[in-house]
Amino acid sequence: MTPQIILYIIIAILISEFALTKFIDYLNTLNWSNKLPEEAKWIYDEEKYQKQQDYEKVNHKFSNMSSIFFFLLMFIFLICWGFWWLDSLVSSWTNNYIITGLYFFWILALVQTILSLPFSYYHTFVIEEKFGFNKMTKKLFFIDTIKSLLLTFVIGWAILAFIIWLYTLNESNFWIYAWIFITVFSVFMMMFYSSLIVPLFNKQTPLEDWKLKTAINDFAKKVGFKIDNIFVIDWSKRSSKANAYFSGFWPKKRIVLYDTLIDDLTTEELVWVLAHEIGHYKKKHTFEMLAFSILQTWFMLFIFGLALKVPEISMALWAKESNFWVWAVAFGILFTPISIFLWIFWNILSRKNEYEADRFARDNYEAKYLVWALKKLSKNNLSNLKPHKIYEFFHYSHPTVLKRIKELEK
Repeated sequence: MTPQIILYIIIAILISEFALTKFIDYLNTLNWSNKLPEEAKWIYDEEKYQKQQDYEKVNHKFSNMSSIFFFLLMFIFLICWGFWWLDSLVSSWTNNYIITGLYFFWILALVQTILSLPFSYYHTFVIEEKFGFNKMTKKLFFIDTIKSLLLTFVIGWAILAFIIWLYTLNESNFWIYAWIFITVFSVFMMMFYSSLIVPLFNKQTPLEDWKLKTAINDFAKKVGFKIDNIFVIDWSKRSSKANAYFSGFWPKKRIVLYDTLIDDLTTEELVWVLAHEIGHYKKKHTFEMLAFSILQTWFMLFIFGLALKVPEISMALWAKESNFWVWAVAFGILFTPISIFLWIFWNILSRKNEYEADRFARDNYEAKYLVWALKKLSKNNLSNLKPHKIYEFFHYSHPTVLKRIKELEK
C-alpha cells in the first residue's frame, strides 16, 4: 500500500469520525422538549426542567463550535504538510533521536493547550457561570492551567522519553516492554494518584463529621469492608456540582467526598453514596476495569508494533524519513475505528457495574435513600434524564437516573 493511499485512508477516517460524532449529537437534540415529561416530574418542576433544557442546548452549541474548529484545524494541518513541517523543524534543532521526538510531541501539546484555553475559559466563566455552577476565580483557573501544563511536561516527557528509548533499543519488541512499563505506571497511579496528584490542585482533609463518620463506619462494618481513609475534597472552590469517588486498592484505597456533596445530601443519603462506592470494590469492579485497561493497552501497542514495520504509514504524513513520532500520529488516526469500539465496550461494562453497585447498596441499605440522593444530584447538576438511546449508548458511562431507579425497582 502506497503512502498516498494511506493518506487518503487517514483523511477518510478523520472525516468519518467527525461526521459520526456530529450525527449522534444531532440525534440527541431530537429528544429536546419544552414540555416536562411525565416520568421526570418527580425530579424537575417546569422552571427547573426548562433550565436543564437550556443548559443542554447551550452546551451542545458550544461543543459544536469547538469541535468544528479543532476538526478544521487538524484537517488543514494534515493536508498542508503540517506534520512534515513540524518534523523538519524539530529535526533541525538536535541530532538526538529521543530529544527530537520529545520536541515534536511537546510542541503539539503546547499548541493544543493554548488553542483550547479560550474555549475552556468561555465554558467556565460564561456557560457554567450563567447556570450557577462555576465557583472558580480567574486566578485559580490560570494557576490550574499552568500546573496541568507543568505536570504534562514533567510526567509526559519522562514517559515519552522512556518509551522512545525502548524503541531505539529494540524496534521489533519494544511494544512488549512499553506495555509492561505502562501497566506498572498505571497501577502506581491508581494507588497514589489521590495522595500525589490531587493535593497539587485540591485540599483533602479527613472526614470530621462525627455523625456521618459513625454512620459510614457502621455500614462498612456491616458489609465487611475495612475503611480507614475517608477524605473530603474542597471542590466548592471550583464548582457547585457534587460527586464522590473511590480510588486505589489494598492499603491505599480511599473514598473521597466532594464538600458540595456533603452540603447537598443528608447523612442517610451520603451513606448510600458510600454504599454504592463500596459496592464497586466488593464486586471487584476496580480490578475488572483495570484488567480491561491493561488488555486494551496491550492490544493497542501490539497493533502499533506491527504498524511500525510499515514505513509507508509515517511517509503518508510526508515525514522526511520513517520515525517514531510521525508514526505515532498517523497510527493514532488509523486506530480510531478500533478505539471507538473499545470505548463503546468500556461504557457498556461501566454501565453494568453501576447497576451492580446500585443493587449492592439496595440490598444492604434502604433503597429510599438511593432515590432521594439521585433525585437531588440530578436536579442540582441539571442532568439530562432522557438522552437519545444512540447518544447514550456511545457516550454514557453511567445509566440515566430514570433507568437506575427502574432497575432498582425490579
